Amino acid sequence: MILKFLGANRQITGSCYYLETGGLRLLVDCGLFQERAYLDRNWKPFPVTPERIDYLLLTHVHLDHSGLIPKLVKEGFSGMILTTSASQELLSIILLDSARIQEEDAAYKKKRHQREGRRGPYPEIPLYTVQDAEKSLSLRQGVPYQKPFHLNHKVRVCFHDAGHILGSSMIEIDAEENGKKRKLIFSGDIGQWQKPIIRDPSLFKTADYVISESTYGDRDHEDPKDVEEILKDIIEETAAAGGKLIIPTFAVERAQELLFYLSCLIRAGRIPQLPIFLDSPMATDVTEAFKHHLEDMDKETQALFQEGKSPFRFPGLKFVHSVEESKAINRIKGPCVVMAGSGMCTGGRVKHHLVQHISQPESTILFVGYQAAGTLGRQIVDGHSPVRIHGRFYEVKARVKQIHTLSAHADQHGLQKWLSFYQSHPRHLFITHGEENASRSLASFAEREKGWPVRIPKYLEEWTLN
Repeated sequence: MILKFLGANRQITGSCYYLETGGLRLLVDCGLFQERAYLDRNWKPFPVTPERIDYLLLTHVHLDHSGLIPKLVKEGFSGMILTTSASQELLSIILLDSARIQEEDAAYKKKRHQREGRRGPYPEIPLYTVQDAEKSLSLRQGVPYQKPFHLNHKVRVCFHDAGHILGSSMIEIDAEENGKKRKLIFSGDIGQWQKPIIRDPSLFKTADYVISESTYGDRDHEDPKDVEEILKDIIEETAAAGGKLIIPTFAVERAQELLFYLSCLIRAGRIPQLPIFLDSPMATDVTEAFKHHLEDMDKETQALFQEGKSPFRFPGLKFVHSVEESKAINRIKGPCVVMAGSGMCTGGRVKHHLVQHISQPESTILFVGYQAAGTLGRQIVDGHSPVRIHGRFYEVKARVKQIHTLSAHADQHGLQKWLSFYQSHPRHLFITHGEENASRSLASFAEREKGWPVRIPKYLEEWTLN
């Protein structure tokens, strides 16, 4: 049994694992590298031969877990992509949008570089095209939660709820190798407990090998007030100053969770009646897809829909589709709330809104999720000024706020809770998907408190599992 680590090692993005067992070659996730320091990995050939891979098992659709799938297919993968039913639908939205952005960004950069008389560090062609994405989508197959799926007579997989985003999963793999049976658990991204809309993360009692994320392995979410109260204060403060609230928003889950809280505030009359824009065609499509999977939501959210109180529809909310509508937002006089992708400001419409408002003291930039090292969002959160957007530099004069509680990731306490539920220690715990300090902190807990053998693998590190 061979396990090789192809991404998200001592950093956050590019999640990808290669597993050879039971006569099969598997990939778990196939994510895009989004930190600036690792972007070159997206352009390199895959470390394993794509046409030899039998199955791709996808934990969830976030681009750092799914965003290189079209490139994998382009380079020869033709096996089956297994994921949950909700992720199967969402993947179409995510990958087609990503492909369009790849094509648009390549054309924009080529034009800009020609104007500036220089070449960029990466090819001025899209990493993959819409056609590549469409081809990859033909390989999808949805599987229910909690129902084992046999890949052959020696290997079976089962998807368990991860509580991270709609359709997200932890993947359990039971395999027989040389007459020995082994269980592997890939955590995917572990969500928080008691979050709105989706169910809580799954817990496990036993496993031979555990591959765990560690995004917040070194800290807890420490917001002193609940999310509604924080949102209320920020909206009121920005409105009183006459500015606009710009929220870089992840299209899957974070956008819908924000709508949930905003709907509660609006219906309770706790914030002024302001125009609220969801300026993301992808987030709009995802919100519609959410309605098709009520069975994957928690009981409280199901009850709201049954009572006719959809958290995705409320006074003042407008879903923005066209580029012209998006541009028109910046002509609005007076306060408003603008949610736009992408969540780490690595692309999408939010960059255009930042150009208009990041230097306006009356406006607020609100971050509602993790900002990976090297991204524009991380630079703004860390206090850098000026910052470079679309080839030009802008002073950061707007207020910069961050709500940690809205993160879709479990914090240090949650990760420790997840590991502590195991009733016997695994043969080995592998800590991934975290910046090095976060991974080391979680590894130290597992070694010190649990007595587990732990490894924080490096990029392309390979292990033979007994």
